[in-house]
Amino acid sequence: MFSCWNDICFHNFDHFYFYDSLRIMKNTIISLILGLLVSSSVFGQSDVVKKSKTGICHVPGSHYYVQTKHYVPFKTLNDCLKSGGRLPKR
Repeated sequence: MFSCWNDICFHNFDHFYFYDSLRIMKNTIISLILGLLVSSSVFGQSDVVKKSKTGICHVPGSHYYVQTKHYVPFKTLNDCLKSGGRLPKR
């Protein structure tokens, strides 16, 4: 396929742009899916009350909530307290 302009002909490379676009779309879709999976696993944990190894119940938004990595999850603060946990001193 050639396209000519003022008696100068150029080879048409449109098919390369098509495959390039497909590659970009595929990578974009994969990135979006991975982003959704990561965000759902990270943000899905923010609804729980965390009872740390030391028995302190951390609610979302509290001072050490994000830093608490090893914990037992509870749906409510009341459930955490009933299991023997306590509120933070701060």
